[in-house]
Amino acid sequence: MDESAANRFYAWQRSLHRFRNLIQRAAPTLLGVLITLAALGIYNHLFPPPEPLSINDVNETVVQAMASATPMPAYSSYVYQVIRPSLVLVQVETPGEGTEGEAQHGAGLGSGVVIDANASVLTSLHVVTNSLAITVTFADGTASPAQVVSARPELDIALLSPARLPGVIVPAVLGNPRAMQVGDEAYVVGHPLGLYGSMSAGIISGFDRTFRPPNGGPPLEGLIQFDAAVNPGNSGGPLLNREGHVVGIVTGLANPTDENFFIGIGFAVPITVAAGGGGEIPPY
Repeated sequence: MDESAANRFYAWQRSLHRFRNLIQRAAPTLLGVLITLAALGIYNHLFPPPEPLSINDVNETVVQAMASATPMPAYSSYVYQVIRPSLVLVQVETPGEGTEGEAQHGAGLGSGVVIDANASVLTSLHVVTNSLAITVTFADGTASPAQVVSARPELDIALLSPARLPGVIVPAVLGNPRAMQVGDEAYVVGHPLGLYGSMSAGIISGFDRTFRPPNGGPPLEGLIQFDAAVNPGNSGGPLLNREGHVVGIVTGLANPTDENFFIGIGFAVPITVAAGGGGEIPPY
């Protein structure tokens, strides 16, 4: 064998030796890869992947999720909870005449709302006009004699001061009727027909209305018109926006007949002038 052939032979042996060493070093890694692939194959065979979701599957999942969701409470429920601690029942004793000239006292009722930390009650003046005695009952059940400390006949607004304060005084939040529009939600809470703490809902129907009281007094101007149901006993109660803020004081209901029931048109004095008439100005 000549020298050139011998060099090629020795070079081939060295290459073979290096290849054998490389195989020996890589053998554990290759074995691990093969074992992993085999394990993956067995796992996929035993636990096949789920079928891809169809559009119908997605829609059904969404429907089920929406059906199980708890709906938000109605705004009216929230409004009632906000105003309830500030609501007042106003009861009056009125002069009357019994049979054969004997004195006999009558009774009347209306609604009111606490507007300050002294438990002053804002109500309609016609509720307490000519009364012999006034009793206010607060939300916690505290009943107290009260007297008129301020009156605005041109607004049909009176401010009452109780002789005894309730255990907890919660003044109502006074809102801004100028921020409201026709069609906005409106709520009335009061004591219609003596049904304590009743609530009705509707919308604002108009602004700057004029209403002539049925007792022949001067016309009231600049009123808010609304269609939330009101009846005798609601007078003096709050007209509320969807946040539970007082935007007006209920003063009357329109009825072209002589009957005193609601036909879909109520009026309220805007709180901007009603509270001003009582010495309180809304915080805005």
